[in-house]
Amino acid sequence: MAALLERVPAVLEEVSAALLTEWPDYAGFLDANRAEVAVAADHALRQLVAAGSDAKDSGVVGVFPAGFGEEELFEEIGRAQWRACRDVSTLLSAFQLGARVFWRHVAEVAVQLELGPRMLAGLAEGVFAFVDRLSSSAARGFVLEQSEAGVARERLREELVELLLSDRATDEAVQAAAARAGWPVPEGVAVVLLQDNDVLGRGVLARFDPSALPISRTRLSGAIVADLTLGGRRKRLADALRGTSAVVGPTVSPHLLPASLHVAEIAVRLQRTGVLSDAPVFTEEHLDAIIVHRDSRLLEALRHQVLLPLQASAPASRERLCETLVSWLRHLGDRQAIAAELHVHPQTVRYRLARLHELFGPQLDDPQVRARLLLALAWGDPRPPEVDQVR
Repeated sequence: MAALLERVPAVLEEVSAALLTEWPDYAGFLDANRAEVAVAADHALRQLVAAGSDAKDSGVVGVFPAGFGEEELFEEIGRAQWRACRDVSTLLSAFQLGARVFWRHVAEVAVQLELGPRMLAGLAEGVFAFVDRLSSSAARGFVLEQSEAGVARERLREELVELLLSDRATDEAVQAAAARAGWPVPEGVAVVLLQDNDVLGRGVLARFDPSALPISRTRLSGAIVADLTLGGRRKRLADALRGTSAVVGPTVSPHLLPASLHVAEIAVRLQRTGVLSDAPVFTEEHLDAIIVHRDSRLLEALRHQVLLPLQASAPASRERLCETLVSWLRHLGDRQAIAAELHVHPQTVRYRLARLHELFGPQLDDPQVRARLLLALAWGDPRPPEVDQVR
């Protein structure tokens, strides 16, 4: 026992020197914690002698009881490995190096003392059982730290999402919350929302890179994504979301994200009712339709008001006249273009326009009236409301 304990300082020096070549950080850790490691080595050697004695007497290596905190020490080493963003396999390779140095010294003492084969085998098995236990402790620490860090990170990211989508999202508050969550704040952000039953879209969102912040609320799922105006991000996002029900809000500064969310939520509703049919919908391409349709009751009231002159016509005639009126407004009175769009003869267009002027009178010559008609009819279904419909 004394001969083995005398070797501890030499073992630690040799291990430190070997680590210094490939893993200088580990060598520094060993030097900084030499006292604790020496205690662990002392305990290990005492257990080795006990295990070797068991093997000599019975041929079975004794079980190593818990020592003087070496498992906690090496678990902390594993945790530090994760915090330093290193791979655990590198740490285990360093352990193997230390195990080889340790065994070489143990073997030299065993040969000098002319220990028998059974005793030597018991020592060998004890050395590697002890190193395996320490390796397991380090790996367990690595996994625990990784898991705990992941849980903490997700909680902080959830808090950041709640802040970004709230009315408390000042620049200072966003910067502070983003720093805690480890999220680099981009100059512009946008929201991506999905319909509730979009399984394909949910699969796409699950594959978004870590820079995207998941949104998970009651009846609302999606993500916050970085500025889509940079580096072809918009095209990549459009390609990834093709065929889904995703709605992408306008790009805004982070503290204005609630406004983007509001626009996207309106677009989700309009997509559900068929007003917007793109897959996906980029709201910046449909702001006119979103503005017009954001309150369906107001739009219907406006349509009812501006189309009052048509209410005396038969339903089929009323629908044809309304259709012609919309085309006339869009094409600025170009009869050939109207006929081409409606697939009718120009003479039919001429007759319908004459009928519209008869019903509306001089109102059709008023720019303000034409603007109201265009606003009421040019987006979505142009069919007029029923005559007996109350507004």
